[in-house]
Amino acid sequence: MTSILTTVNNFVEQLTISVLRRGKIPRHVGFILDGNRRYARKAGASSTKFGHYEGFRQLEKLGIEAVTVYAFSLENFNRSKDEVEYLMQLFCDAFEGFCEKNALVDKYEVGVRFLGNISLLPQKVQEASRKVTEQTRKYKKRIFNVCCPYGSRDEMTTALKETIELVKEGKLAVDDITDQTIKDHLFTADCPPLDILVRTSGEIRLSDFLLWQAADHCQIQFVNCYWPEFSLWRFLPILLEYQIYSDHQAEQKEVTYN
Repeated sequence: MTSILTTVNNFVEQLTISVLRRGKIPRHVGFILDGNRRYARKAGASSTKFGHYEGFRQLEKLGIEAVTVYAFSLENFNRSKDEVEYLMQLFCDAFEGFCEKNALVDKYEVGVRFLGNISLLPQKVQEASRKVTEQTRKYKKRIFNVCCPYGSRDEMTTALKETIELVKEGKLAVDDITDQTIKDHLFTADCPPLDILVRTSGEIRLSDFLLWQAADHCQIQFVNCYWPEFSLWRFLPILLEYQIYSDHQAEQKEVTYN
């Protein structure tokens, strides 16, 4: 009976994905991975695991090019020393085993990158993140951005500093600075524009995540479930709304041009 149910579920999943792919598919989706600790308490677990790649697997099947996840904020360093050390060890273990244990990386040719002020991480975590980045550097088909430790205001400040440095070096005139100049120096500069930003756990705030990227034609969704509970079926209404909105925008452009 279990095998029959699994077969049926797989068939329904593939059929759903096939139907969805007939519409416009977002190129870049961001996730605030919220609710891991609350989910663990709810489930009676003694600890939480970093990341939840089942949802990422479904996104890869849909053909989404870039996924950016908020793993650790700069503000999280203000938590207790024991909790920060515990999280850093989780990250280190996850990063070190990422390529070896996650067949998705090779199957879908995923380039894994770490965005943020990496120098603030413990040395062993920095080394683990660099190892993953180097091992997946050859993959260009898909991008998986892990923001750790990250803050959008810090990202924009960094972009401004790099732009100012170009002016000092005589490579850029002040009058030539535009919003595109800043955008070109964001951590996500080589990613497609952000189409959808999802926060799980029912919290209704962005918490300093991808603020610049989310400001332009980005669909923002707050989902009332914990991150480990997020699945294709939770993402389905979000994607359908995105496709409806995209079709409406296309119709508006066609009316304008005609």
